Amino acid sequence: MAADHTPKIVGTVWGLLVLNTLGSAGAKTIVPLPRSLIQMVTMGALVAAFALALALNLRLRIRPSAFLLLLTLLLVPSVISSADLESGFGALFRCARLALFVGTLWLLSRWWDGGLTFVRHHIRMYFAVLGSVAAGLVISPGAALPDLYGGRLVGALWPLTPPQIGQYAAVIIGLTVLLVLGRRTDRGSAAVVIVPSLVLLALTHTRTATLGLLIGLALAIGSLVLTSAAARRFFAWSVLCATVAAVAFSSALRAWFLRGQSQENFSNLTGRAKVWDALLAAPRTTSEHLFGAGLGDKSFGGLPIDNSWLAVYQEQGMTGVALVAAVVVVLGGVALLRPPSLSRACAIFLISYCAIASYTEAGLGDASPYLLHLAVAASLLAAPAAPPPSAPEVPRRRVPLRSRRTEVT
Repeated sequence: MAADHTPKIVGTVWGLLVLNTLGSAGAKTIVPLPRSLIQMVTMGALVAAFALALALNLRLRIRPSAFLLLLTLLLVPSVISSADLESGFGALFRCARLALFVGTLWLLSRWWDGGLTFVRHHIRMYFAVLGSVAAGLVISPGAALPDLYGGRLVGALWPLTPPQIGQYAAVIIGLTVLLVLGRRTDRGSAAVVIVPSLVLLALTHTRTATLGLLIGLALAIGSLVLTSAAARRFFAWSVLCATVAAVAFSSALRAWFLRGQSQENFSNLTGRAKVWDALLAAPRTTSEHLFGAGLGDKSFGGLPIDNSWLAVYQEQGMTGVALVAAVVVVLGGVALLRPPSLSRACAIFLISYCAIASYTEAGLGDASPYLLHLAVAASLLAAPAAPPPSAPEVPRRRVPLRSRRTEVT
């Protein structure tokens, strides 16, 4: 298939997918937004994204992708477990949403060529989301830093939780740092993205996002150390600064990570461990063990599960767990086999971040920002499209010299 120039409208499609995955639950906003209205907007964004992607790719030209194939297979246990309506009609609605989401990614795969196009779309869209968070903080600091969340930053214009904001900030910080190291953007433009995102990340007090950013960047930059002098310098300075900060500000860093919690509460992961133990101890039928109880709101007993693997086990069973694990393993394996490059480093960052965050955040088994992160990684690892075969050169017919002479009559 010939390599096509990526239309600008693809960025709009990606933005609509980002809007769809923002969710409808979170903190109270300055202007109260009915949840039904938010769900109408997010679902409408997904339908519009699919329609635009289909209009751009009417011939249904797609790239082979093990990542998208596995996501398509994930629909099977989702539909099987949701068909008996044990989780209500909402489960079938979520299956339809996941199908549209995966279908849109298939349509966009035509432009997955190992380039940085989707990385730039990703950064722009989530930076716009963070802009709305910053605007809410300026307009109403009390609503953006409510006591209900322990003074952590939330979305005051759109209902976003601290972990969501921390995730978005960490991802675009990591990707922007890698673009600077790869000399694909200037330092001034990078600072405009990195500095405010770091401030917002710090205000969220999100430990998972912070650890995912640090470990993901360490792995990504480590993959560039042998081929990039800039990466070596950045890695050396980062280790030095981290060591100094750990020694000089150890008490402050410890207080920031504890967030005022007791040591027992911290060791129980803010109560998550109790939910996990109850979920694993719950009786299940063979069908529920294999295919789950149907797509839901990622909760158990009215409490959030906050673990991608257990959420998938609850909703899509062991079949879903195996497919999601295959997604991470396939993407990670392909990244390790690729030669060192900026695209590979960005993919390693995204894959490692999602793997780390999956321990305390749900989303790998349903339409979510985490699947968008992995989709960007898949686009970075896609082989460039082969150029179209050139037409064979037609040999020129030799004309005798006498025939080429002009006759004079």
